[in-house]
Amino acid sequence: MLTKLQKKKHVEIGEDLLKKSKTLVFADFTGVDTGSVRRIKVEVKKAGATFKVIKKRLLRIAFKNLGIDFDPMQFAAQVGTFFVPEDLSSVAGPIHKFAKEVLKEKKEFKVLGAYDLANKTLISLDEFNIIAKLPGRETLLAMVLGAITGPLRAFMYVAAEIAKTQPIPATTTMSNETVENK
Repeated sequence: MLTKLQKKKHVEIGEDLLKKSKTLVFADFTGVDTGSVRRIKVEVKKAGATFKVIKKRLLRIAFKNLGIDFDPMQFAAQVGTFFVPEDLSSVAGPIHKFAKEVLKEKKEFKVLGAYDLANKTLISLDEFNIIAKLPGRETLLAMVLGAITGPLRAFMYVAAEIAKTQPIPATTTMSNETVENK
C-alpha cells in the first residue's frame, strides 16, 4: 500500500508526463513478465515515448488536475500507459508488433485504446490497429517521392529513347559576312 506522500509523487509524475505528451496509449499487461515489459519500454523509448504504470485512480486525479476529461477507471484490468510526445503513428507500430510477439509466447498484452490529448478524442482499438499497420514515416515519404518521380523518370526514359532513334539535325552556322549599313 502506498503512503500518502508516495501517492502524491505518482500523481505529480503522471502530470509531468501528461504535460509532455500528445497521445496516450493504454495497455493491459496482465501476465506479461518484467523482462518483456522492459523490452517494450526500450523499444518505445527509441521513439521518445515512456511506458509507466500508474494506478488508475491516481492517473484519474492527474487527468482531473490538468483539466482533461478522461477516466481511466473505465478499463477493467490493470493499465500501463504509454506517454507519447509525438503523434500515435510514431509508437503504434512497435506496440502492435510487441503485442503480437508476446501473444506467440502465450502471454497477453492487450492494447485497450488510445487518447489524443491535442484533439481530446478517444481512439478506438480498431483505429489504433489501422494506424499500427501503416508503414513508418520514412517509408511513406519514400513512397510519395516515388509516386511523384516515377512519371518523370518514365518521361525522361522515353525522351532518351526517342533521341537515340532520331537523326541529329545539322546545325546551321552564321557566316562571317559583314552587313553594310545603308
